[in-house]
Amino acid sequence: MLSNDDLQAMQIDDVAVIEVGDGCTRRDLPSNPGVRVWVVDMAPGAQWPYVDHHDTGESFYVISGEVIEGESRYGAGTYVAFAPDSRHRPRTESGVRLIGLNVSSTAFLAAGGNPDSITHHFHPTQG
Repeated sequence: MLSNDDLQAMQIDDVAVIEVGDGCTRRDLPSNPGVRVWVVDMAPGAQWPYVDHHDTGESFYVISGEVIEGESRYGAGTYVAFAPDSRHRPRTESGVRLIGLNVSSTAFLAAGGNPDSITHHFHPTQG
Protein backbone atom coordinates (compact mmCIF):
# COMPACT_ATOMS: atom_id res chain seq x y z
CA MET A 1 0.00 0.00 0.00
CA LEU A 2 1.37 3.43 -0.96
CA SER A 3 1.75 6.17 1.61
CA ASN A 4 1.89 9.90 0.92
CA ASP A 5 5.69 9.66 1.30
CA ASP A 6 5.84 7.24 -1.65
CA LEU A 7 4.45 9.56 -4.32
CA GLN A 8 4.09 13.11 -5.54
CA ALA A 9 1.13 14.27 -7.60
CA MET A 10 0.56 17.72 -9.03
CA GLN A 11 -1.14 19.61 -11.82
CA ILE A 12 1.49 20.51 -14.43
CA ASP A 13 0.14 24.05 -14.78
CA ASP A 14 0.70 24.60 -11.02
CA VAL A 15 4.47 23.97 -11.35
CA ALA A 16 6.67 27.11 -11.46
CA VAL A 17 7.42 28.37 -14.97
CA ILE A 18 11.00 29.06 -16.07
CA GLU A 19 11.36 31.41 -19.05
CA VAL A 20 13.93 29.84 -21.38
CA GLY A 21 13.65 32.15 -24.37
CA ASP A 22 11.17 34.00 -26.56
CA GLY A 23 7.98 31.90 -26.47
CA CYS A 24 9.72 28.98 -24.70
CA THR A 25 9.09 27.93 -21.11
CA ARG A 26 10.06 24.94 -18.98
CA ARG A 27 8.58 23.43 -15.82
CA ASP A 28 10.92 21.14 -13.88
CA LEU A 29 9.16 18.15 -12.36
CA PRO A 30 10.24 16.10 -9.35
CA SER A 31 11.80 12.77 -10.23
CA ASN A 32 14.00 10.00 -8.94
CA PRO A 33 17.76 10.52 -8.44
CA GLY A 34 19.69 10.59 -11.70
CA VAL A 35 16.65 11.37 -13.88
CA ARG A 36 15.66 14.86 -14.99
CA VAL A 37 12.04 15.41 -16.13
CA TRP A 38 10.46 18.60 -17.43
CA VAL A 39 7.56 20.00 -19.46
CA VAL A 40 8.29 22.45 -22.27
CA ASP A 41 5.74 24.78 -23.80
CA MET A 42 6.57 26.62 -27.00
CA ALA A 43 4.28 29.30 -28.45
CA PRO A 44 3.31 29.22 -32.13
CA GLY A 45 6.29 30.28 -34.24
CA ALA A 46 8.83 29.80 -31.42
CA GLN A 47 12.27 28.24 -31.72
CA TRP A 48 14.43 26.96 -28.87
CA PRO A 49 16.92 29.78 -28.19
CA TYR A 50 20.07 27.70 -28.78
CA VAL A 51 21.27 24.34 -30.09
CA ASP A 52 20.59 21.79 -27.35
CA HIS A 53 23.31 19.22 -26.66
CA HIS A 54 22.89 16.35 -24.22
CA ASP A 55 25.81 14.05 -23.58
CA THR A 56 23.58 11.26 -22.25
CA GLY A 57 20.85 11.68 -24.84
CA GLU A 58 17.38 13.09 -24.42
CA SER A 59 13.85 11.88 -24.98
CA PHE A 60 10.52 13.63 -25.18
CA TYR A 61 6.87 12.83 -25.73
CA VAL A 62 4.68 15.34 -27.58
CA ILE A 63 1.56 15.98 -25.51
CA SER A 64 -0.12 18.50 -27.82
CA GLY A 65 0.70 20.51 -30.92
CA GLU A 66 3.65 19.78 -33.18
CA VAL A 67 7.42 20.12 -32.78
CA ILE A 68 9.80 20.37 -35.73
CA GLU A 69 13.30 18.89 -35.52
CA GLY A 70 15.30 19.68 -38.65
CA GLU A 71 12.87 18.86 -41.46
CA SER A 72 10.87 16.27 -39.47
CA ARG A 73 7.56 17.07 -37.79
CA TYR A 74 6.29 15.26 -34.71
CA GLY A 75 2.69 15.64 -33.56
CA ALA A 76 0.82 14.77 -30.39
CA GLY A 77 1.36 11.17 -29.34
CA THR A 78 4.89 10.94 -30.78
CA TYR A 79 7.87 9.81 -28.69
CA VAL A 80 11.29 11.08 -29.88
CA ALA A 81 14.64 9.79 -28.55
CA PHE A 82 18.02 11.38 -29.28
CA ALA A 83 21.25 9.38 -29.04
CA PRO A 84 23.98 10.32 -26.57
CA ASP A 85 26.09 13.28 -27.73
CA SER A 86 23.45 14.44 -30.24
CA ARG A 87 22.33 18.01 -30.86
CA HIS A 88 19.03 19.53 -31.84
CA ARG A 89 17.16 22.84 -31.95
CA PRO A 90 13.41 22.37 -31.87
CA ARG A 91 10.90 24.80 -33.28
CA THR A 92 7.17 24.89 -33.83
CA GLU A 93 4.71 26.59 -36.13
CA SER A 94 1.54 25.58 -34.25
CA GLY A 95 2.80 25.63 -30.66
CA VAL A 96 3.71 22.53 -28.68
CA ARG A 97 3.69 21.02 -25.19
CA LEU A 98 6.04 18.13 -24.55
CA ILE A 99 7.41 16.21 -21.61
CA GLY A 100 11.11 15.42 -21.70
CA LEU A 101 13.66 13.46 -19.76
CA ASN A 102 17.31 12.65 -19.61
CA VAL A 103 19.61 10.94 -17.17
CA SER A 104 22.59 12.30 -15.28
CA SER A 105 26.09 11.31 -16.31
CA THR A 106 26.37 9.08 -13.24
CA ALA A 107 23.15 7.20 -14.06
CA PHE A 108 24.17 6.98 -17.72
CA LEU A 109 27.52 5.39 -16.87
CA ALA A 110 25.93 3.03 -14.33
CA ALA A 111 23.63 1.78 -17.09
CA GLY A 112 26.60 1.02 -19.35
CA GLY A 113 26.77 4.28 -21.32
CA ASN A 114 29.98 5.24 -23.13
CA PRO A 115 32.10 7.57 -20.94
CA ASP A 116 33.64 9.12 -24.09
CA SER A 117 30.29 10.73 -24.97
CA ILE A 118 30.10 12.73 -21.72
CA THR A 119 31.27 16.18 -22.75
CA HIS A 120 28.20 18.35 -22.19
CA HIS A 121 27.65 21.02 -19.61
CA PHE A 122 24.05 22.20 -19.26
CA HIS A 123 23.26 25.59 -20.70
CA PRO A 124 22.39 27.98 -17.81
CA THR A 125 18.69 27.98 -18.79
CA GLN A 126 18.52 24.20 -18.39
CA GLY A 127 19.08 24.26 -14.64
